[in-house]
Amino acid sequence: MQRSNIDLHCHSLASDGALSPADVVSRAVENGVTLLALTDHDTVEGQVEAMKQAHALNIEMVSGIELSCVWGSALIHILGLNFSLTDGVMQEAQEKQSQARLLRAEIIAEKLIKKGLPDLLESAKQLTQSGIPGRPHFSEAMISKGLVSGHKEAFKKYLGAGKAGDVKSAWPDLSEVLSWIHTAKGDAVIAHPRKYKMSQTKLRELIADFKDEGGVGIEVVVSGQKQGEIGLMSDLCNRFKLKGSVGSDFHTPEYPWANLGRIPPLPDSVEPIWRDWGLGV
Repeated sequence: MQRSNIDLHCHSLASDGALSPADVVSRAVENGVTLLALTDHDTVEGQVEAMKQAHALNIEMVSGIELSCVWGSALIHILGLNFSLTDGVMQEAQEKQSQARLLRAEIIAEKLIKKGLPDLLESAKQLTQSGIPGRPHFSEAMISKGLVSGHKEAFKKYLGAGKAGDVKSAWPDLSEVLSWIHTAKGDAVIAHPRKYKMSQTKLRELIADFKDEGGVGIEVVVSGQKQGEIGLMSDLCNRFKLKGSVGSDFHTPEYPWANLGRIPPLPDSVEPIWRDWGLGV
């Protein structure tokens, strides 16, 4: 029996991805994905288009979103999965997050000007569907104007961690984001836990607080992991009695290391987040 190919973390043009929501679904089908969630940053705008394409192509799909929040002084991303799209709370959450993201984009533009670059805000906005650009859009604007040779240089000089364009927003705290997902009857998952560069002690503190606030899962498998990290995440999942999720964190076909459906499966030792969703996977 062929094993299910599950991908519960990817992005489209509705946030900072390169493909339309429908094209993300089509690419997932081409890559053999059997269960998909589109998890655009802080928006559900692409969900209806993606769901329609999923129905047409006969692929299982659940709703998704990747919400930014703060825990202490750390910026954390939480995946909301399999929530009700008809519940108004997610529309309210999207509006709050959009305001925070727009303010962040304006601050990024101002900081880049101080570094000697031209005002890139309008150029970056034109590269989005929502009019709210993120760092990848600023990077693309720099490339189009010949200011950098590629995304790697843009992030190394201007947009990466600790650089001028690495701007934190006035994001909600962890408990508020988890309450949105819970109210919409979804499952909350910590996205790419090792990306936050925390010590294992600090990560355990985050997971403990996350569970206390109603979180139910950890992204055990995600693109770009180092050797041994799947085992570490599996152990933490079981230690805290949480469920495991998997996702490519796909943004663009230009990044082959984060391609839809091209990730290892969830280890058998971990309870899948999707087990109780009533799906045929």
